[in-house]
Parts: sequence; structure tokens; C-alpha cells
Amino acid sequence: MIIPITGSVCYTITLDPSVWIFDDRKIKIEEAFSESVPLSESKNELEKASQRWERAINPPVNKGITRVEGEEILKHSYVMPIKDFIKNAEIKPEAVNATLVTSENPENDITITLQELEEGYLQFALNGKPLKSDGPAYFFYHDGSNKDNPIRNVKKIIIN
Repeated sequence: MIIPITGSVCYTITLDPSVWIFDDRKIKIEEAFSESVPLSESKNELEKASQRWERAINPPVNKGITRVEGEEILKHSYVMPIKDFIKNAEIKPEAVNATLVTSENPENDITITLQELEEGYLQFALNGKPLKSDGPAYFFYHDGSNKDNPIRNVKKIIIN
């Protein structure tokens, strides 16, 4: 269930979508493609970033989630912005595209621009559960143009 990011990067990294359900950066899928972002949501994002910074400096000691929070998580489908992970991999300057590996057959792979990758989302949960049968992740363009038909079975990302 891991997704490696390889190719023209300084650091090959692996993504584990199974743990993203606990990540504060996750977004409910219905909110990811909404037309407008209210000012209060922008402020909320700043508060979340501040909280992440605080946790990085003073990590919590196995802070769990409440039963109510756990039940709420299991009701929704989520996406994760991929930008932070791409930034951590440090793409080399000569790279121009990314290939989303979706099967054993290279003819089925999808090539997109780096900008499309950096602005995109990976869906990792449907109704609070991991995408097992056609996962581990789906890729969505930032504008939601493929929200009804995401790129499924994303198993690896190759920067080229």
C-alpha cells in the first residue's frame, strides 16, 4: 500500500496512504473541489499550519483521537494535497513531467506535467476506508476536471 516517488528527485521517498487518515492536511473530497474558499477557511488553514509547527517542535505523546472523532472520520472520503511530499523529494531542475504508474503494463501509465502533479490530490479513503481494490490511491487534478473519473490504481510516481 505504499507509493514510491522516484526518478529525477534528490530524495526517493515513499508515501503511506494508510496513515493519512490521521494527518491534519487531509481534505474532505467534497471540499477539495469547491469553487470558493471562505476567508474563515483560509484563517483555519493558517491555524492548522501553526498547530503542525507546534507539534513538530513539541511532538505529542501518543495523542489519540476520541471515539466521536473516530466515528466522524469513518463517514467521509478524503484527499491529500501532494505538494508537500513533492517538495520533500526535491525535484531536480531538469525534470519536466511525472508518470503515474497504474499497472504492470507501461502503456497504461499516465504522464502529466509537474505543475499538475504538484497542484493535484491523492484520494486515499472512501467512506473512511482505504482504497484496496483499485488503490492504493486515486489522482485528481486540482481543478476537479476528473473528479468523476480519477486516475485509479496509482502505485508509483516517477519524476522524469
